[in-house]
Order: sequence, then C-alpha cells, then structure tokens
Amino acid sequence: MNYQLLKTLCETPSVAGRESRISSFIQENVKDFFDEIEIDPLGSIICKKFSKKKAKQKILLLCHMDEIGFLVSHINSKGFLFVDPVGGFDPRNLFSRRVLVCTENGDYKAVMNPPGKPVHTQSAMDRKKIPEPNEFFIDMGIGEKAKDKVKIGDFVVMDEPFLELSDKVVSKALDNRIACWLGMELAKYIHENKLELDNDLYIVFTSQEEVGLRGAKTASFTVNPDIAIGIDTTLACDTPGVAEQDWITAQGKGFGLHIKDGSFISDAELVKEFVELAEKNKIEYQRTILSRGGQDGAAGQQSGSGAKAIGIVVGTRYIHTVTEMIEKNDLENALSILQKYIENK
Repeated sequence: MNYQLLKTLCETPSVAGRESRISSFIQENVKDFFDEIEIDPLGSIICKKFSKKKAKQKILLLCHMDEIGFLVSHINSKGFLFVDPVGGFDPRNLFSRRVLVCTENGDYKAVMNPPGKPVHTQSAMDRKKIPEPNEFFIDMGIGEKAKDKVKIGDFVVMDEPFLELSDKVVSKALDNRIACWLGMELAKYIHENKLELDNDLYIVFTSQEEVGLRGAKTASFTVNPDIAIGIDTTLACDTPGVAEQDWITAQGKGFGLHIKDGSFISDAELVKEFVELAEKNKIEYQRTILSRGGQDGAAGQQSGSGAKAIGIVVGTRYIHTVTEMIEKNDLENALSILQKYIENK
C-alpha cells in the first residue's frame, strides 16, 4: 500500500476554504486517470470517468479534502496572532502546540498557547480554566515583524509529522485525507486494470466539509447522482474511559459500513448490497451509527431529486487532534470494498 502518498496528503496544509495546495497535488496525481476534471466555484475537484457502454447510473464518491485549522483574525501590537477556528476543536487539545502559519509569501513555524500564567505561578483556580479556541494566541518568535509577514485571513494548521507504526498510522488531517487517498487509489486501480465501467463514475474531492458539507452540496447538485457514497473517517472510541456501547467502531475490525449519523440515514438496499459483497469477498467490516455529526454522503443523498446513499468510513482514534490514528488493515479493507463495488456494479 502506498503510505507515502497518504503521508504527503496529510502533511499538505489546506484548511476549509483554503484548499488550493491539496487541490493542486490531487489534480496533478489523478489527471491521467479520468476523462474529464472540472473545478467548481467552491473549489471541489469533480473527476469524471465515463462508461463506454450505455450508462445505467451515475455513481458519486465524495471525498472531502479540507482539514480543520484556523484563520488569522487579529495581530496585536506585539506581533502575537489571534485566530478564528475553521472546524471543530476541543480546546483541551490546543495547549502548547507547534503550528504552521501559511501565507502567500511562505510558511512560518510558530507555537500556540493559551493566555495566562505559567504553571509555576498558577493558582488552583487558574489550572481549572479552559480557554475557548479563539482565546489562544500564536507566537512566531519575531515580535512586531509578524505584522509584515502575516495578514488577516492567512491560515494556520497544526505542525506535526506523519508517523507510520507497525499496524497503525498517526497524523493530523487523517480526517479526511484518508478519503482522498481512497479516491486516488481507486482511480489508479481502475486505470491500471483497464476496467470497463457499466456506469459513469464521479470521484469528487470536496471543499469545506468541516464547516457544513458546503462543497459536497454544490458538487452533488452538478453531478445529480443516482448513488452517492460518502467516504470519511468516523470515531473509534475503543480506548480507556469509554463504555463499549459508545465505541462507534473498534480498530482492526474492518471498514465501517455507515448506517446513520446526524445528517443522513443510509439506503437499506445499498447497505444490504455492500454487506453481501463484503461477505462474499471476505472483506472485514463493521456497521456504524453515529448519533451526531455528519458527512458528505448526506449532501449526495439530498441533491437534485435525491439519490440512494451510504457511507464507507474508517474508524479513527483521537479525531480532530494531531494524533489521529487509524488501523492500516481497516483502511485497506475500505479500499477493497470500493474496488469490488465498482467492479461488480
């Protein structure tokens, strides 16, 4: 498996609304696999592979390419940056982090910290306070010169390396660069194996999912699919302190067949079709329900006059942190089921 590709995807900084870097990388690496590639006004990449037969259906895979991060909202007189979050953060995960400030003229390594006293001078009450994400500040280490380097609206991402462990992968932005990886690897598989498709296939790398499925809504309207498949992460809470009924997925048990979340309910016939295909091909899977949250499959389902929709997900520990973790086998099972589905559809 090409984990070097996943590493590059995860380490390419591109927050919601500022996806140009990851978009350029994806376009360059998939341009030979599709018949047409279109960039829509919101920046989603609509990749089209047409059937040479009389196409029966349009199948849409939605893979969001944005990551959570920040936009610079203020630079004070001493050169400290303040930021506005793009996507959902638990502020407990933001203490003393290395970040990358991304500007048109270059990127700058910096650190993020909360306001207030250091541990040596804190009171017991001070230690109980948890700031909101927009209270954290960024220190570039260059004082007032920051005003000459950075402007309001420049973006910031966490700056942590990709780690490949024996059975796991750890990185920022696995949500949702694993979907980009799956979409790219599926396209490569179809191209290299010269598969003749019975249906038109659209693989869309969507923008601005983390702020409300925005790119998926417009792209799905353009495609008007018959079948929509949302490719994403989901929670894997199989860790200490979480009751088993709240795990959502357990790592190492296969890809997630996403039944329901706060944004949509998967089509029952599609669920049955994927179950039969997985069991026939001995591809490990687990059914998943997430009580809240949403994913791009919802936008595909509700596009035009509606589409049948399902989610194919990969359980991820410590989601929306710099230590997001997936099981390699689960990711590989997700790729296998997508390959089999396209081959048999």
